[in-house]
Amino acid sequence: MSEIRKPFASIMQTVVILMLLLSMILVAQQISIKIYKFGLIMLIISVILQIGFGNIPPTANFTKSIKLLLIIFAIIISVFLLGIILAPVFVKFVMGG
Repeated sequence: MSEIRKPFASIMQTVVILMLLLSMILVAQQISIKIYKFGLIMLIISVILQIGFGNIPPTANFTKSIKLLLIIFAIIISVFLLGIILAPVFVKFVMGG
């Protein structure tokens, strides 16, 4: 009997959704600040991964998923860097300096 395997991207999308749910539960708990901090870091990581894997077709294999993920992360990093570089320019422009 041959086993039907799910594509890598589909599995990772499920894992990332579960990470998001778990991290939200950890942030919402009121027992420990350490658990809260861990949940917050996990939430940040899982949101960034969700941005990447959410834009990859679920049928993509491992190689295609990693290639697309690297492209998506390069775009995300570029947008953040552009915002960091341009923010002082826009502030100076608005303040009339």
